[in-house]
Amino acid sequence: MLNEAVAKKRMMSLLGLAAKAGYVASGEFSTEKSVKEGKSYVVIVAEDASENTKKMFRNMCTFYQVPIYFICEKTELGHAIGKEFRASLSINNEGMAKSIEKYLNQECSK
Repeated sequence: MLNEAVAKKRMMSLLGLAAKAGYVASGEFSTEKSVKEGKSYVVIVAEDASENTKKMFRNMCTFYQVPIYFICEKTELGHAIGKEFRASLSINNEGMAKSIEKYLNQECSK
């Protein structure tokens, strides 16, 4: 099992690759749209997102049966995908989502 720092670093690298490949929808509106259209395989929400944002995505992901994780800060999440900051993002590719989820399961619990 990888230590948490290595797992987080690899997961952030995978997020960057997913973004470059066009598999990431970021920002509240785009993330919500991906989930509702059934395109999302994993949703990641920043730990420092507002409680309303967390609750909305938690409820939505439960309803649409999409795994959801709460990790890092908005700036870290945004930086990983080449943006300034992001409160939420969706991985819209099954293979990439499974790879990222492997590290997310080591990094944090749902």
